[in-house]
Formats: sequence, C-alpha cells, structure tokens
Amino acid sequence: MFGKTYSGKKVLVTGHTGFKGSWLTEWLLLLGAEVTGLALEASTEPALFRQLNLASKMDHNVVDVCDGIAVRELMKRSRPDFVFHLAAQPLVRLSYSIPVETFATNVMGTVHVLEGLRDLQLAGKACAAVMVTTDKCYENKEWTNGYREDDPMGGYDPYSASKGAAEIAIHGMRRSYFSSPTSLVRVASARGGNVIGGGDWAADRIVPDCIRALRHGAPISVRNKTATRPWQHVLEPLSGYLLLGAALESMHSRTTPFSASISSGGAAGAAFNFGPNLSSNRTVADLVQELLKHWPGQWEDQSDPQAPHEASKLNLSTDKAFHLLDWQPRWNFSTTLAKTVDWYREAESCDDAEAFTTLTLRQIHEYQEDRPG
Repeated sequence: MFGKTYSGKKVLVTGHTGFKGSWLTEWLLLLGAEVTGLALEASTEPALFRQLNLASKMDHNVVDVCDGIAVRELMKRSRPDFVFHLAAQPLVRLSYSIPVETFATNVMGTVHVLEGLRDLQLAGKACAAVMVTTDKCYENKEWTNGYREDDPMGGYDPYSASKGAAEIAIHGMRRSYFSSPTSLVRVASARGGNVIGGGDWAADRIVPDCIRALRHGAPISVRNKTATRPWQHVLEPLSGYLLLGAALESMHSRTTPFSASISSGGAAGAAFNFGPNLSSNRTVADLVQELLKHWPGQWEDQSDPQAPHEASKLNLSTDKAFHLLDWQPRWNFSTTLAKTVDWYREAESCDDAEAFTTLTLRQIHEYQEDRPG
C-alpha cells in the first residue's frame, strides 16, 4: 500500500505500548522501518505490546510524553524521518476522574513533541509528522451528518476538550514554524473514528468489556446501548496515518494536489478525518449483537441516567482523505466485527510471542490484500 516509503527509514512512534501503537509498530516493522518508541509501560494486563514482544524488535524507551526535556532529547538522538504521535490519555470516562492529567498528556504532551520537531528543523533534519487526535475533538452538535475538518473544535468532557485543544495547538505551531514552502518538517493531524480490533485490553471500552464477559460466561453489561459511533477496525485509521505520512514526505520532492491543499488550506488544511463508511455508524447495541454472532452469549442493558455524559451521535466525513490521499475504508461493519472476534478467539490458543505475531501479521496482510468497499 505504501511502496518503499518506510523501508529503511527511522520512525518514531509515541504511545507505541498502547493498542493502536502496538498495531502500528508491528505494521511499520513489516514495512522495513527502524522503529523507536516513546511511551509509558503498557498499562493493561494482558497487553498487546507484551504479547507481540515488541520491546525486542525496536528501540523501546519508557518516557512520559509530559517530560518535555526527555521527549526532546530522545527525538534529537533518534533523528526520525517520520513521527507518529499517538501517546494520549484516551478514555472519556477516566478523564472525568483525572482531568488535569488528561489535559497535561493530551495538550502539553503534544506540544512537547512539536517542540521536538522544531529542534529537528533547526538542526537541518527533514521529518514528516502525523499528530493523532480523535473524532471527539469536534464541538458535538448531536447531528447525523458527518463532521468535516473545518468544523469547530469543542468538547463536552475533559477528554474531548483536551483533544480539541491539542488540535488548536497543532495548528498554531504548524502555522508558526512548519508552514513555509521550504520547511524541512511537515506536520498534519489525523482524526480517527471509534477504533476496535484484536488486542485491545483496556478497561471501560466496549469490545474488551464484551470479550472479558464472554470469556467468563457472564452477560455483557451495556451502559449506553443507543449511542451511535463510527466503528472501524484499527487497521483502517492506521492505513490512513501511513498514507498521510507518505504524502507529507513527498512534499519535499514534488508538488501535488495534496501539498497544494496543505499549503493553502487554513486551519483545517492539514487535518484529515479517517472514519468508516456511513453504514458502519451503528449503535452500541448493534455492535454487541453483531459480535455475539461470532461468540455466542448474552447482554443486558445497564443504562445509568446518572452516568457521566457521553455523546450519543458522532459521524465523520472522509471526503478529503478520499480525494487527496486516495484513502477509503476496506472493511465494512460486519467484516470489522468478524476480524476482531477472530483475533480474540485465536488468541486463546496463542502461547508465545511468535504465535501472537503470526496472528496479527496475518490480519495486516488480509487488510492490505482486500479492496475498498
């Protein structure tokens, strides 16, 4: 999908010990990249990062993205050709309990990485950087049409607000330091939908909660059955991030409609949505029922009217990614759930890192071979 773009290149992934970061790291290694990681230790048990034994395959660094000095020192040492910034406090409900830590990680952590990019540019090092935020960065109006990249930032809860603030910081730093035609560093932000897939073991997320319940023969507890989300397999936005990184890198050598849009697109010019087709915007109840087709069990409605606010509707428009990056989803809603459950069910019999790696790489190959639709 990406030619030889990443082969032999130095790539820094922040948040590489997380769910998305682990999948991205494994994919980059498959593409021949030399990967350096910057993150806290994996916070779940089990953790995909440990299941894949990624620490042995890369330059693994335990660094808090909130430690600006350590972040910049590592970036100076590793001199990456590409940066994928995924490190974050990613949970809405947890953000109500730790708002200060959420803002510190998601806003100032992002600023520290941008400062590291500024150091690279001052040192004469070219780099393409994809700063990952979320679909929840938009001011949610609870409407049915998809949000576009030029819609206002917002945030009802600390997590969403922190991601909207991170987008504003990215835009301000990009316009201040990285927007010149001669800039050595190219920066864009990527906003993904609700990501699911094998190897997510986080607490308080619907698919891991389902898998834990099914493994114990317990009913799945569903707290917000009518909420609609743009569900997508983890490989979907990751493919978008990789395409975006490749497009940013190509700006150093040629002019394309993509580079023209980045240069002249104002606040939203360097932001891209990566979400599923509209048919994958389904309710939580739909997701659970589809999952149970592949792993039989039961679910029960545990709606709590006193629970912290969570958006009920959220859709993304991906026209820009389609027209400028030739990106579009490959797996529909039913395939996404089938692949997700397949991973977890096969993982039951994986007894070492080689088996987990084989399973994970097989799904990456399947995704690359499938056509959009």
